Amino acid sequence: MDSAAERLVQFLTGRSLFLAAAESCTAGLVADLLGEVPGASACFWGSFVCYTPQAKIAMLGVDKKTLLEYGLVSGETARAMVLGALEKSGAHAALSVTGLAGPGGAEDAGHHVPVGTIWIGTALRGREARAAEFHFNGPRNKVRLNAAREALNQISKHLSEE
Repeated sequence: MDSAAERLVQFLTGRSLFLAAAESCTAGLVADLLGEVPGASACFWGSFVCYTPQAKIAMLGVDKKTLLEYGLVSGETARAMVLGALEKSGAHAALSVTGLAGPGGAEDAGHHVPVGTIWIGTALRGREARAAEFHFNGPRNKVRLNAAREALNQISKHLSEE
């Protein structure tokens, strides 16, 4: 069991708060880490797994122009995803993860995105959404797991500032 997930579940449950997630490159790993914790249903609303641009648009209401102008792997997209998750779920807090796990880099909105580039968004109801860029090394699934764990750390940091 992941200690960051355990701490987050305890924090949220103790305050009767719910968390929603919007996941792209992690493809449900955040939900899996939280789901391993007994009692997570008391605080985890669920996760939108939005792997394609079309899913981000349909499920989260991300504006197609955001994706075209800034790319799938960007702070703007991470913020749009997290705000969509917050709005669609009604949760108190949300996180988002979008990035490139590999095996190769890609061109995104006219610029090169190296493997391991991850953007994590966090938002609390009534507060400004945040997005932060991270870079993880290693094979694809290690990048994905590190991104999921960092997303839990980032939302925990955001919540603790309240």
